[in-house]
Amino acid sequence: MAKKVQKKQQQGYFKFIKWFWILFGSGVLVVIFIFLLASWGAFGEMPTFERLENPETNLATEFLSSDGETLGKLYLDDNRTWVDYDTLPQNLIDALVATEDARYYNHSGIDARGFARALAYLGTKGGASTISQQLSRQLFVGVRSRNLMEAVTQKIKEWVIATRLERNYTKEEIIAMYLNIYDFGYAADGIRSASRIYFGKEPYELRTEESAVLVGMLKNSSLYNPIRREELVLNRRNTVLGQMAKYDYITEEEKDSLQALKMNINFNPESHREGLATYFRMYLQRWLNGWVKDNPKPDGEKWNIYLDGLKVYTTVDSRMQRNAEEAVQEHMKNLQAEFFHQNTPQRNPTAPFLDLSKGAIDTIMERAMKASPRWRQLKNEGLSEKDIEATFHKKAEMTVFDWNSDSYEKDTVMTPMDSIRYYKTFLRTAMMSMEPQTGHVKAWVGGIDYKHFQYDQVYQGARQAGSTFKPFVYAAAIDQLRYSPCYTLPDNQYSIEPGKHGNMEAWTPKNSDGKYSGEYMTLKNALANSVNTITAQLIDRVGPGAVVSIAKSMGLNNGIPEVPSIALGTHDFNVYEMVGAYGTFANQGVYVKPVMVTRIEDKNGTVLYEYTPETKDVLSKDVAYAMVNLMEGVTQYGSGGRLRHTFAKEQSVYKDIITGYPYELNNPIAGKTGTTQNQSDGWFMGMVPNLVTGVWVGGEERSIHFASLTYGQGASMALPIWALYMKKNYANEEIGVSKDAFEAPEEMSINIDCSKETQEEEQNLDTEDDLEDIDF
Repeated sequence: MAKKVQKKQQQGYFKFIKWFWILFGSGVLVVIFIFLLASWGAFGEMPTFERLENPETNLATEFLSSDGETLGKLYLDDNRTWVDYDTLPQNLIDALVATEDARYYNHSGIDARGFARALAYLGTKGGASTISQQLSRQLFVGVRSRNLMEAVTQKIKEWVIATRLERNYTKEEIIAMYLNIYDFGYAADGIRSASRIYFGKEPYELRTEESAVLVGMLKNSSLYNPIRREELVLNRRNTVLGQMAKYDYITEEEKDSLQALKMNINFNPESHREGLATYFRMYLQRWLNGWVKDNPKPDGEKWNIYLDGLKVYTTVDSRMQRNAEEAVQEHMKNLQAEFFHQNTPQRNPTAPFLDLSKGAIDTIMERAMKASPRWRQLKNEGLSEKDIEATFHKKAEMTVFDWNSDSYEKDTVMTPMDSIRYYKTFLRTAMMSMEPQTGHVKAWVGGIDYKHFQYDQVYQGARQAGSTFKPFVYAAAIDQLRYSPCYTLPDNQYSIEPGKHGNMEAWTPKNSDGKYSGEYMTLKNALANSVNTITAQLIDRVGPGAVVSIAKSMGLNNGIPEVPSIALGTHDFNVYEMVGAYGTFANQGVYVKPVMVTRIEDKNGTVLYEYTPETKDVLSKDVAYAMVNLMEGVTQYGSGGRLRHTFAKEQSVYKDIITGYPYELNNPIAGKTGTTQNQSDGWFMGMVPNLVTGVWVGGEERSIHFASLTYGQGASMALPIWALYMKKNYANEEIGVSKDAFEAPEEMSINIDCSKETQEEEQNLDTEDDLEDIDF
């Protein structure tokens, strides 16, 4: 009987084993069949082999500075720049594996133990998604559906794609892809953007506690938002650090000390309207749009500057760019405060306009209204002009620019028409700095704030040059008539008769102060003090055609009329052109066209473009050096003399809080100030041997200007920006801006030794009043 029972039990046991293996085998077959169905597309389209080999990711175009920093990016939706696994810090990789997939290096895309645990505990003790599965979801599957059946099929597709990814890529490549793909919020697409936006540093610079913050965000970047939910993110970071200690990536002591640290988020949002070199980046965007039209891909398709991950290597030095922007902000904030002070309703009822009738002001305002984006938008919506204009007189909440707010913005309520007038009260500026030997542009500031003033005054803006054009007249005289800086002419009122040089009427320019000494002056002193009568005599002798020819050869090509009045700077030029032209003087007579881009690469590092310098021999070395010598006089004892003045301590009362004067620069400097009629434009062009910089300051309209010359001249409006910028450059010796003398030719055929005359002039001009010399 016992034997029968035992035999029956054995038969039952073998039957159980048999059915177990049948069910297990069937389960395996079902899983295999499901996997096959998924791979055949039964649950929806699956990525092809080609897509697995080349997953579609949108990469931003990156602008790189000459010193290796990222100036900014161009993108539509994805602010992503790819980084290789080798550039990721080990602490970031350790945090990722410890938190998201502890057995990552021991599976082939699916973690069986994790899946069994998730199934047994219904996900309450952690999910089962591996890093490979999370990557497959990011790349090909998408957001998890709330429909149960769809969610199951999505999970199956994740498994299939994960195993395929594991076959096609190494573990290191999968980690790099995952971190590069993930969206961390605030346009932080990928680990590089995230580390720059949340911590202001490159990924390789991340500390362990910072890596833990970013890995913690991988669970849900919207929920674990360090800007909006600091405490929640801090707790999540500490959980990540706990996981790192659990799996022996850090010690318990390290975990405790790191968990005690604050997060220290250094939020640096990246957008097209914010960050470093905004005006320059927008110029590059326009330049790239032109470049891609003429340079298609090998297959004939057009490059997409927002998605194809181009790397654009620029000439701008991020340190010099930052110095330039700081100099502009420091000076323009003070200058604007003085402008507001002089344009209160009590002092100027028509502010910001000066000496205009109501009808003229109404015309300006109406033109501005119809040129505004608001007008265009409403026009496109089909509103009549009468209805559109009515909206400009209704008050609305808006955010406007304000120098005195922390972010240079303030919330207010005003009518759109009032906002137009408000913005016109702000003085505008432009600044460009270039290495004359190479043409490499080192700094580019097109305005005071790109977010609110998007018109680029460096390249788009052109204004009367004033006395900054006079050096081209002097250059023509020295080049063609072989005059030296010591050549003398009388300071008498001078007239060019009608019919000569294309004049319809007699041209009789006045000196800025209306006075004429009647004495002979050297050309050096005449240029230093912008004596108009001397300039008039020179253009009469060489003819306007010779001046225009030289100016065109130096890059000033925008239709200069061949008439005598151009000698005083009546024609419009932009800062870009003027800096390129002045570079000819500093570069021993050779014009080098300004260069902004040196190389373009695709996302794989293939070179698509390399620049070729454009140069032209314009002046001989001795003529160029004579011109430099002339313009050194401007900063030694002329209208730019305030660059050098130093006051004793007891004279500190003379320090100007608006312009920052005195500047106490003592190295060789050549330059030229410029002020146009009614103080509408203030210029300063400054040169040292390896850097030429141009600055312009003025109102949006010529009728917006200072009432007097105290702050309305180029030496007060523009020169201070140059001085502040150069002092910042000199404070950082690594930048390498020269303090040396300009290089003289080995054979100098033009006499430049005017020491006797110069000493006599200095004795006569060495007074405080001379600091206010004005030139037109």
